[in-house]
Amino acid sequence: MDNIIQKLESGTLVPFIGMGVFENTKAKDGSTIPYDSDSMILALNNGRAMSDRLMYEYSRAAMSLEQRKGREFIVQMTNHIYASKEYDLPFTYEFLKAIKPKYMIDTNVDDSACKIYEDVDHFMITGTSRISAEYDRFIIYKFDAGSKEYKLIEKEELNDSLPILFKPMGCMIPEMNFIISDADFVDWLTEAMGGYALPPFLKEYKKEKSYMFLGTDFSRDTFRMVAHEITLGLKEGLMVTKKDELTKKENKFVNMHNLEVINEDCDTFLKSL
Repeated sequence: MDNIIQKLESGTLVPFIGMGVFENTKAKDGSTIPYDSDSMILALNNGRAMSDRLMYEYSRAAMSLEQRKGREFIVQMTNHIYASKEYDLPFTYEFLKAIKPKYMIDTNVDDSACKIYEDVDHFMITGTSRISAEYDRFIIYKFDAGSKEYKLIEKEELNDSLPILFKPMGCMIPEMNFIISDADFVDWLTEAMGGYALPPFLKEYKKEKSYMFLGTDFSRDTFRMVAHEITLGLKEGLMVTKKDELTKKENKFVNMHNLEVINEDCDTFLKSL
């Protein structure tokens, strides 16, 4: 795919960011930031491994912790993982900050993606789950670069006059709101399949886009299903991964979504651009 930077700026190519972009990131205290499912489980459980069944995927482990210790515990613990540490922006976010993509999807729940747009007005959409008031599984904010504040807006106010940051799994700001446990993902995906996970404007705006998947791991069903729902109607794309060999399900996803696989570390690939 040619002219990647120009396509990111115009919005025809959409970055889709996963946890793997944190692999080379260290906090100022020397500790690591979660960069895959296993490290996320260890962070949620105070550094302790869990049973093999729960170690399969962090959403399963988070569900077990939520059942034992309550919803508030898992929300506060998720926030603590990021809020308690100082760390530099991973290179992927630094690269994108210089470009400020017209539209971006970030499945991480910290505020790194928000820092890409911290000096420009923008819209931010965060996913939400397990609410009974309505079917919509999103909240929309408008960021004012002057006041540095996010303000809640109605879904009808969303448009492409400003950059759009979509954080489907929630964010630690402006409110702690996370899709982290199995129950969260089941609820979000159920409503996503019914068309309630994206604002009406975004459903049309996202059609015929190309996607650049960075730091994503689609070897487990959950995030593969999330990516499929968010990118319905895609044109083509790139998946940057340092894996030598993809699983059968990952290959099926790649072929179904017309993706070109780039066998490189994300940082190496972006630096080459």
